Amino acid sequence: MAERRARRWLALCAGAAAAVLLGVHFVGVGFGPFPLEWNIGLRQPIDGFQSWVIGNRSTHPIFILVFGPFSAFVDWGLRAAEDILLWLPWPVSVWLFAVLAWHAANWRITLLTVGGLFFMGLMGLWEQSMQTLALMLVAVSLSLLVSVPLGILAARHAHLQQVLRPILDLMQTMPAFVYLIPVLLFFGVARVPSVVATMIYAIPPGIRLTELGLRQVSPTVVEAARAFGATRRQLLWHVQLPLALPAIMAGVNQTIMMALSIVIIAALIGAGGLGREVLVALQRLQVGRALEAGLAVVMLAIIMDRISGALADQPTDLRAADANSEPSAERPLWQRARIMVPLVAGLLLVACLLAGVQNFPAAVRVPLYQPVDAAVAWMRDNLYRIGDSGWGSGPLSDFITIRMLDPLRALFAHGLAWPVQVALAVCAGAALSGFPLALQAGLGLFAIGLLGMWELAMDTVSQVVVAVVISILMAVPLGIWAARNSLVDALLRPILDTLQTIPSFVFLVPVIMLFNVGRVPGVIASVLYALPPGIRLTTLGLRQVNDEVREAARAFGSSSWQQLTKVELPLALPSILLGINQVIMMVLAMVVISGLVAAPGWGWKR
Repeated sequence: MAERRARRWLALCAGAAAAVLLGVHFVGVGFGPFPLEWNIGLRQPIDGFQSWVIGNRSTHPIFILVFGPFSAFVDWGLRAAEDILLWLPWPVSVWLFAVLAWHAANWRITLLTVGGLFFMGLMGLWEQSMQTLALMLVAVSLSLLVSVPLGILAARHAHLQQVLRPILDLMQTMPAFVYLIPVLLFFGVARVPSVVATMIYAIPPGIRLTELGLRQVSPTVVEAARAFGATRRQLLWHVQLPLALPAIMAGVNQTIMMALSIVIIAALIGAGGLGREVLVALQRLQVGRALEAGLAVVMLAIIMDRISGALADQPTDLRAADANSEPSAERPLWQRARIMVPLVAGLLLVACLLAGVQNFPAAVRVPLYQPVDAAVAWMRDNLYRIGDSGWGSGPLSDFITIRMLDPLRALFAHGLAWPVQVALAVCAGAALSGFPLALQAGLGLFAIGLLGMWELAMDTVSQVVVAVVISILMAVPLGIWAARNSLVDALLRPILDTLQTIPSFVFLVPVIMLFNVGRVPGVIASVLYALPPGIRLTTLGLRQVNDEVREAARAFGSSSWQQLTKVELPLALPSILLGINQVIMMVLAMVVISGLVAAPGWGWKR
């Protein structure tokens, strides 16, 4: 109670300070934009370090003894994985994936896997898909070699966990474009820096979920193992790791998905495969080809997600014993793997006999890009301005720019003095969470000014606010509709799956054709990218409302509208707010990508 009262007093003081500063500003005595002379000049020492790296890359011991051998090892792994995948005849590759899906999951996942692989071949993207798969295999393997041991150490040592937490937060929230620059400096331009950048992005979930799995192991089981004389090593390998295997495999799943989400960005620094196809199509405004490559990435992501997710659900004898249940009639995973060995050996023998049919037949290619390009051309010619009605993508773009983006940018960049905005951020942080969040918000905004990014940041904030508001206005009603109508939910599910897994670059191509370059395509692409978590979490929150509560509301005579607004939405509010949080994070993730289509702000600066 005392803490809540102190928090309210702090919020009140911060609000009063903001009001005073706002009044001073409006009478013309206050401050303008953040003073440029306060820039701490971080750019100069970083540029100096860059020059030093370039000048000493071939002579300094750290490059000769550390970065050089690591680059050679990664390059060797990439070439080996790619050569094997491209050497295998395509029927053998399809059969191998089908066998893996069958033994890991069921016939539905097997059909999905085979269909996804055939889709890649029919689009003429078999070779590019295998190149991307090789990159994923190497990057994910190296990520797991780092993340699993660190997760084990973090679970055993609380101090290491406290040190790792802010580092992992930074790795997950920092835009991938930011750490592409140091990666390029240390590893050059090729596929190796692509692997390193993918590792940086994919390691955090592996560490977090490995640590979580080990911490969730029942203390009773651990004590029983110690009572039987198990050493620390035996306890880890024979008790804790088997019981934590589902969480660790979930970490593997998330590592794979995070790695696939950066495949297009990795193409910017030399990675080939599907990412390069999307990037080239974006540069040439070839919507159909970009969609083909983007859907191939979606198929690869779905296949790897379903198979790794099924592996995470595999039962183990130790888990069955811990649950005091009967041993599963289903064979454990290690027995399944033993059965697969002769199958794989036989398939490799067949591969040697079919050595001339590695690539998917070009004669059976299905040109999906042709109808897509025709549809986009029609929309460009007919939807930009629909006759004399005043409607169309052009007027909509003008409305968003003139009525929403420009006023907000003028307000944030010049209308409100920077101390007012810092004070308002402190006030919001104090009211929502207390002193720590208030301090972080105030220092964060002040640091942006010290880095000389204030005006660019305010331009970015205007775009983020517009995109978030549009996303929420669409996501929450659609989530409510899907929660109340199973048919709507069934129709939305594949659409949301596609929006969530398709590379974000693909959104930009058709949007550019309809809205031209600038801030509006970035806003529209951000909305498309941010809608899925908002809709899903709204639907989830409403479905988790207890049925007994609904029945009680009906018994008291509540109408459908009253039940929704007075009962269901308040109870689902935590999940809806989490969805809004994820919407904000997704929109921020698109800020840098929007800079590729000439949208001003942080993305354009980078």
